[in-house]
Amino acid sequence: MASSDDSTHDFPTDRRRFLARAGLGTLAGVGAGAGALSAPAVARAQDRITWRMVTSWPRNSPGPGITADRLAKRITTASEGRLTVELHAAGELVPALEVFDAVADGTADMAHTASVYWTGKAAPAAFYTTVPFGLSSREHMAWVYHGGGQELWDELYGRFGVKGFMAGNTGMQMGGWFKRPIESPEDVKGLKMRIVGLGGEVMRRMGATPVTLPAGEIFTALQSGVVDGAEFLNPWIDEAFGFYKAAKHYAWPGVNKPNGTGECLVSAKAYADLPEDLRQLVQDACQAEHAYALAEADWKSAAALDRLENERGVSLFRMPDSVTAEQRRLADTVIEEAVADDPMGPRILESYRAAQRTARRWSEVGVRAYFQARAV
Repeated sequence: MASSDDSTHDFPTDRRRFLARAGLGTLAGVGAGAGALSAPAVARAQDRITWRMVTSWPRNSPGPGITADRLAKRITTASEGRLTVELHAAGELVPALEVFDAVADGTADMAHTASVYWTGKAAPAAFYTTVPFGLSSREHMAWVYHGGGQELWDELYGRFGVKGFMAGNTGMQMGGWFKRPIESPEDVKGLKMRIVGLGGEVMRRMGATPVTLPAGEIFTALQSGVVDGAEFLNPWIDEAFGFYKAAKHYAWPGVNKPNGTGECLVSAKAYADLPEDLRQLVQDACQAEHAYALAEADWKSAAALDRLENERGVSLFRMPDSVTAEQRRLADTVIEEAVADDPMGPRILESYRAAQRTARRWSEVGVRAYFQARAV
C-alpha cells in the first residue's frame, strides 16, 4: 500500500501543508472569482475595518479549512484592505463547536462552519447544511437562492443576532467508515458511530449510539476504538484526514448527507454597520467561494476515490437496501419531530419539502436520465 509520501499526486502536497499548518496564500483558488467582485477604486484609511473569523476546522484542512482561508482572502483582496478578515482556526480563539456563540456574543465578527452543528440552538438549522434523503447540492442552492430559503434562514438566525450565507460546499457525501462492513440492520445495533445532524437520530433509532465529534477528533476516536464507525465528508477530505488508516470499509451511498453546504456566519450588527458596497462584497465572496468549492470537491473526490480503492487498500461497499430502506422509513418522522417545537420549524420544513417537490421531476428527466443514458 502506497503511503502519502511516495505518491506523485497533488493530494500529498496538500496534506503535508495541512499537517504542517502552512499558509495557503498562493492557492490558485484565492484569486478565482475574486476579480469579478466589486471593489472600491480608492481605499481610505478611515474606512478600514478588521473582522475576526473563527472556524470549526483545523487550519488549512482540505475542504472546509481551505474554503475558510480562501473566503477570508477573497474579502480582504477584493475590498483592497477596506475589510480585512483575520482567520482563527478551530481552537485558536474558541473551540470548534462554539463558533456560533462567538459570533452571537461579539467575540468574533464572522465564522466558517456548518449549520448542522447548531440544531441544539435551532433545530431547523439542519436544513441549511443537509438532512437525510434531502436536497442535492444544486437543488439546495436553488432553494436558498431562489425558493425562499435565504429569507427563512435570515429570520431563523436573526433571533441570535447572526446572519448566515452559503459559503462552500463539499458536495455528495459518503456513508461512512467502518471496521467491518454493514450487512444488515442487525449490524447497526450497538454500533458506536461518529455522525452529526438528524442522521444521527435515525441511526440511534436503528440501535446505534451516535457520537458528535469535531473534525479534528474523528481520526483518533476511530483509531482508538472510541467509535466503531465514522462519517464525515467526501473521499478527498476523508482521505486527507487519514480515516482509511483506522478503518478499511467505506460505505456508499451517503443518504445521511446528500449535500455538504458550509456556512459563513456574520454578526448581524457588524454586517449592518458595513457600507453598502462592502455588504454586497461579502455576499458576492460567499457565492463565489460556494461555487468554486463545490467544483473543487467534485474534481478532487473523483481522484481520491480512485486512490482509496487502488492504492490505500480500501474496500468500498454499498449499504444494503434493507439498511437504506429502514433509514428512509425513519427519516421523515425524525425530521418532523426534530423541528416541531421550534416556532419556525413547520414553515422551513414545508418550504424545504416544496423545493423537493419542485425539483424532483426535473431531476428525474434531466440529471438522472442523462446519467443513466451515459452509463449505457
